[in-house]
Amino acid sequence: MSNLEFQNDLDKLIDILPERVKKYLSYEKMEDVIEIVLDIGRTPEIRHSGGKIEYLGDDTVTDEDISFITSHVQEFTSDNRSGIPGTLHRISAIRNRQGKIIGLTCRIGRVVTGTIACIKDICMMGKSILFLGRPGVGKTTKLREISRLVADELGKRVVVVDTSNEIAGDGDTPHPAIGHARRMQVRQPEFQKDIMIEAVENHTPEVIVVDEIGTEAEAQAARTIAERGVMLIATAHGNSLENLIKNPTLSDLVGGVQSVTLGDDEAKRRASQKTVLEREKQPTFDIVIEILDRNTLAVYKNTAEAVDYILRGWPIRPEIRKVDKTYDADVKPAESAAPEEKSHPTITEEIHRLEEKIKPEDSLKFSFSRQKYVDEVKNFKKIYLYAVSRSIVEKIIERLDLNAEITRNIDEADIVIAHKNFAKGGAKILSTANDYRLRIFYIKTNSMAQIQKVLKEALDITEVETLQGYYDEAERALDEAKAAINKILAGADHIELQPQNQQIRKLQHELVEQHNLISKSVGEGAQRHLKIVGGKDFNQKKTG
Repeated sequence: MSNLEFQNDLDKLIDILPERVKKYLSYEKMEDVIEIVLDIGRTPEIRHSGGKIEYLGDDTVTDEDISFITSHVQEFTSDNRSGIPGTLHRISAIRNRQGKIIGLTCRIGRVVTGTIACIKDICMMGKSILFLGRPGVGKTTKLREISRLVADELGKRVVVVDTSNEIAGDGDTPHPAIGHARRMQVRQPEFQKDIMIEAVENHTPEVIVVDEIGTEAEAQAARTIAERGVMLIATAHGNSLENLIKNPTLSDLVGGVQSVTLGDDEAKRRASQKTVLEREKQPTFDIVIEILDRNTLAVYKNTAEAVDYILRGWPIRPEIRKVDKTYDADVKPAESAAPEEKSHPTITEEIHRLEEKIKPEDSLKFSFSRQKYVDEVKNFKKIYLYAVSRSIVEKIIERLDLNAEITRNIDEADIVIAHKNFAKGGAKILSTANDYRLRIFYIKTNSMAQIQKVLKEALDITEVETLQGYYDEAERALDEAKAAINKILAGADHIELQPQNQQIRKLQHELVEQHNLISKSVGEGAQRHLKIVGGKDFNQKKTG
């Protein structure tokens, strides 16, 4: 970030510190410091942006040190915060149970310019923007610079709702960093929603800037502002768009989430379960920007589309932008997103549209592949089992890497596999499967060979010759093992099977183990095969 200009008011902060702390500080040492921490009975410390903590001297902080600092700053508000007029520094207090201040955190506020150069084109679109990111990645810094950009360069009427005086600093005069934007201070954090509405009703703004929307009431106030046609620039709790969607308190900012029960045809068209989550309404914010780190942003230019894709499990990539790069303004008109789809795209049309959209080289969320998407949307199967060994089915799916999984809910299933002996008498679960128009496949026994054969038919993979060959070979080998097991159980001492590859031998070992017998691999190379032991050889140990 060499192109950024740093302007600090460090001298005003250092002036309020006790002399024995001040002597350890220098401008060079403070270049990347984010906080100075003083707790009674502990050594003063400074915290660097990279996470490093440095202790100042050997003396511990006293009551007099804390009193010296508090006497040089304004009175602390109900949220235990104060500041230094004309600066962006924030002083936060820790109190004991009697209300006495026993610790101070002096957070250093810097005016950093150039952090929004990479999203300047987005800020000039006139659309509402929501910033997400963990604490300390620069959300407030970007709000401050956007306020100046929109107020000074675009000439819009901007009102900053400054809850903790972090955006425009302490004191009655806003810090020059916000340009000609006006600032409304909030006496207590719980009144932020009221000041947001008051700003719209009393001061006719075109743009409102808010830091940290954190409650349901504030989210509702933000929607009220957006519905009145005011551009809203804000930050919210949450590291990513996915986190925000799952947050019931704040999900309304991106349209809210509701549970919807689909009809049979629609569920089949989407290749999804019948009960799904869908976006409830139009998002409050048109654009969502995740701040991944101080130099990297992930931009979702169409919040409604991004939320729809995430809820449906479709691959979606944000546009990755770097702070130290500039991007040309996109003058193309934004595609209108209707609240409700009038016609449903086919899977092929959706794939083509995805391929056209996903062109950036930088990828954050998904490694997109056309074939993977086709498999997931079209060919992936959820299997409901009725009196069928779950462990055997899971082993087959894992070992052969089949495009399927087992589900415990029949309303999520695509196919049903049932044991024929238990299906007699019109079992209720099979009746339900018929109601859902699910295909039912039957097995005669819970053997691996039988289940593999039915899975092959159910997943429609007969056309894959190599897999077909493997299935046939595995079935023959397992049938041979089953016959040998019967002979061992009838009293034979040991039986050696035909040579097989390692994977099929593993299946044979598992089949033998299911009958509480012992097997071991013998022979070398292509002649390696199973030996099943019984009778006097029964105590021999199994080897791989």
